[in-house]
Amino acid sequence: MMISTPDLCDQYGDQVQVADPVFKHYGGVRRFGGEVLTVKCFEDNSKVAELVKTPGQGRVLVVDGGGSPRRSLLGDNLARAAQQNGWSGIVIYGSIRDVEDITEMAIGVMALATIPLKTEKRNQGDVGVELAMAGLKIKSGSFLYADGSGVIVSDQSLL
Repeated sequence: MMISTPDLCDQYGDQVQVADPVFKHYGGVRRFGGEVLTVKCFEDNSKVAELVKTPGQGRVLVVDGGGSPRRSLLGDNLARAAQQNGWSGIVIYGSIRDVEDITEMAIGVMALATIPLKTEKRNQGDVGVELAMAGLKIKSGSFLYADGSGVIVSDQSLL
């Protein structure tokens, strides 16, 4: 998918929200986008693990992990599951691990940071809720586009 967030911003102006420049690319795909499914969880990736094992249908999983640097919300096994199940990408407002392996995968992955520590599974988290993170208000059904210039969100598809 040939995405240019600068071109989309130029074309759609006030119809897009632009994320604060806090996310780093970790996946093997640096340009990705699609319809959003949201998850809100803190230091527990149980819901992320469930969702990446379902059909992604080109969607982007957006995870609000509260910005925590203490636990990883995504590792190589979950990223591989997401890739195999057709997710376009994963954006995590939090940390990930196994970055050397994730870099080789054909999926977009962005996060704030890395840490080798896994989460504790408590089966906590909310799916499909509105998120407020990185200067964005984002809900399931929105559309997210990412490339080397940044992350943008729109209420409707721009491509």
